[in-house]
Amino acid sequence: MSLSPIRTHERAVPAEASRQLVASGVHPVLARIYASRGIASPAELDASLNHLLAPAGLLGIAAAATQLADAIARGDRMVIVADYDCDGATACAVGMRGLQAMGARVDYLVPNRFEHGYGLTPTIVDLVAQHPRIGRPELIITVDNGIASLEGVDRARELGIAVIVTDHHLPAESLPAAQAIVNPNQPGCGFASKHLAGVGVMFYVLLALRAVLRERGAFAGRPEPALQALLDLVALGTVADLVRLDRNNRLLVAAGLRRIRAGQAQAGVRALFEAAGREWRTGSCSDLGFAVGPRINAAGRLSDITVGIECLLCDDDERARALAAELDTINRARRDIEERMREEAIEAAGEPAAEASTLVLFRHDWHTGVIGLVASKLKDRHHRPTLAFAPTTDPGCLQGSGRSIPGVHLRDAIDLAAKRTPGAVLRFGGHAMAAGLTLVADRLAPFQAAFEQAVRELADPGAFDPELQTDGSLSGETIDLSLIAAIDEAVWGQGFPAPLFVDDVEVVRQRLLKDRHLKLELRVGGRPFNAIAFGRTEPLAAHARIAYRINRNDWGGRAEVQLLVEQALQR
Repeated sequence: MSLSPIRTHERAVPAEASRQLVASGVHPVLARIYASRGIASPAELDASLNHLLAPAGLLGIAAAATQLADAIARGDRMVIVADYDCDGATACAVGMRGLQAMGARVDYLVPNRFEHGYGLTPTIVDLVAQHPRIGRPELIITVDNGIASLEGVDRARELGIAVIVTDHHLPAESLPAAQAIVNPNQPGCGFASKHLAGVGVMFYVLLALRAVLRERGAFAGRPEPALQALLDLVALGTVADLVRLDRNNRLLVAAGLRRIRAGQAQAGVRALFEAAGREWRTGSCSDLGFAVGPRINAAGRLSDITVGIECLLCDDDERARALAAELDTINRARRDIEERMREEAIEAAGEPAAEASTLVLFRHDWHTGVIGLVASKLKDRHHRPTLAFAPTTDPGCLQGSGRSIPGVHLRDAIDLAAKRTPGAVLRFGGHAMAAGLTLVADRLAPFQAAFEQAVRELADPGAFDPELQTDGSLSGETIDLSLIAAIDEAVWGQGFPAPLFVDDVEVVRQRLLKDRHLKLELRVGGRPFNAIAFGRTEPLAAHARIAYRINRNDWGGRAEVQLLVEQALQR
């Protein structure tokens, strides 16, 4: 983090909306924050699940639910094929728990990132057909993948295995010939929330299935499965996958956080909170996104996501703690690898040419499971769409992962570059802000040039002129633990960002912490606060302007307000 010429823009606050929120009892600071994010009335803060969009709005969900109900009635064997990230793991756990509660014979299989690649490939279908626990299934259900698996679905049909695709990624020009597809982003789907994560799609499929089974009298004489018990998993996968938190997703996440804070989460989720040193009783989106989710993701990045799924499926507290500890160990190894690769990437990138719109990096010794994290760090550092590549186990191929900036649709840019370099891109997928691809190694240079040109053509005007959106000053406000608690209780994330404030501060004292972070004592509006700037080693001026968040810091048995310095700004 260094002094930056980045422009700041204080979000506009509609006065009437803010007034209504304050009148309804919302904290004045939160009222202005909510109003600036489009909340126009107190009714929009009602987090009741009664406001969830109805499942019927999802194209294909009726067919999927009917086929699942029929399969359960016949006693068919089912196998869930999941993606190897946190969204895929939670979607798998939701599917397993929900389907079993409704009487299904179901098991799962997850591709290994290093051996099998992504999605329902023909190779994965052949492995499913010889499933070691359940045997050859009659039905495959994909979660968080499948929309681009044309060949895999065709292979399943050859073997006489039906396929239901549940996914949220953007489709290609053709759709797989599955028995049913549930994806809010498929052509013709009018579902109002296009931002469901894979776990959200699977949860909706279970809601529809339960309704069909209810109509058939399947629950006569016994309680219906309580699908709300899965909402902690839905919240975790939704936050960890960085999908846009529109109203519908915020409702799902809020409901999941309520269950976590009430001690009603799965044993594995509670164990992961503990392994991360976080308190589930006050669990927040930050905990899910920066502590719990990365520990599951680490397993998929470095080894096998199965340990993460088993943790989420575990009902025994002791075993859940053991699995969470294993995930924590894997995550520590991931951090070490990521730190080395990040330093190498920063050195390799240097100071990019002013006219360059993209960054594309490759090293022979990089780890394919961590390149996405490296791309994210470089994207943040240089504010350019970034692709990072590493070798694959397939000779002559590179695996790439990319992250983008607002105003540049990454998947569309890769698609255009692929069309202009025929034969270079073997496969790709993703969405606006993140994507992955497999590239022929000796075509990296022409693809890089095509990608640069594609981004220049597709980027929105002003995309490369970064602007920090802030929520103004807290100088005249009461900054205390009650305000922090109110902020932490809310749902923040992509499209509904957590509050970020800007103030001129007096730097009373500063020192380096572990040679990596700047520990500060500041005065804001004359009031003293402790603060920390993670990743910053350069000292601040005696009088500085900072963008910051407010945080509760528990240390030595006492809680205090701490400022988290996000950016040092020019005064």
